Amino acid sequence: MGSLAGHVAPGIGFFVIGLWHLFNHIKLHAQHPTSYVSPPWFPTSTFKYLELFFIMAGSCASVAVELFIGPDRHQPLDPDGTIPSNHLRNFEHSNISLTLLVYASLAMLLDRHRIVAKAQYGLTLLLGAIAFAQELLLFHLHSSDHMGPEGQYHLLLQFLVAVSLATTLMGIAFPKSFLISFVRSASILFQGIWFVVMGFMLWTPALIPKGCFMHDEDGRKMVKCSDEESLHRAKSLINIQFSWFLISITIFTVCFYLVLVKAYGEKVHYVSLTKEEEQEKDFDDLESQKKIKLGESVSLIQMGKAF
Repeated sequence: MGSLAGHVAPGIGFFVIGLWHLFNHIKLHAQHPTSYVSPPWFPTSTFKYLELFFIMAGSCASVAVELFIGPDRHQPLDPDGTIPSNHLRNFEHSNISLTLLVYASLAMLLDRHRIVAKAQYGLTLLLGAIAFAQELLLFHLHSSDHMGPEGQYHLLLQFLVAVSLATTLMGIAFPKSFLISFVRSASILFQGIWFVVMGFMLWTPALIPKGCFMHDEDGRKMVKCSDEESLHRAKSLINIQFSWFLISITIFTVCFYLVLVKAYGEKVHYVSLTKEEEQEKDFDDLESQKKIKLGESVSLIQMGKAF
């Protein structure tokens, strides 16, 4: 991370996974509304573990960029074997990717060993929750200076990660809840979009808020503001931007749901009755009416005898 590409690339990854889960959860619930159970990940028809391999490949690429490709010496350590201050954030970012790699690898391992379905489901979601917890912890305790506009972007990102974490833990207890899976998928998708937005807004000079500027600190470019008024304005603009994206994603996810339910939902077929079936139905109705009248006559006779 720490650059436009470093935010856009993982953002696209989160967006793809979020949209993939959103699509499959809605489709599965539309086709089986009464027997729906939320899967932690979705196999594909061509290759069962495509989703998990996608996460593993993206995580490996991220670790490689953070620790070996990005640093000037193509390794993150000082000559004496210690971690320099300007590379602390590289280790923090790579640890998030490493946790996602562990999640995908162990999820595949659990599936291949075919353990008890309930245990596999709970353990896989627990691994996902650990990955989100790691992401939340490291962004909250980030070593970089996050007091400026970048800090506000990361603060709002933490809110999205917290939603993903909470819904993943809730999914362990409520595997049949479509709403929990829907919110989790939407929050992952929103994370991806917010990463992309951060990349462009923080590393495109033309998009930097008025009164703020690009500043080079320890070989890393970051946005600084000239005074408190400019900083307050920049943070307010970021909050407004987040609100707009929240509204837009809410509209998109609900419309996406309606389209998929219409496409994959259970179809109700109405069959017209034949003449014979109509006659049988009329005959059954007539017999029912006769029985009711007979019952009423018997009741009247019994009441008469009583008097």
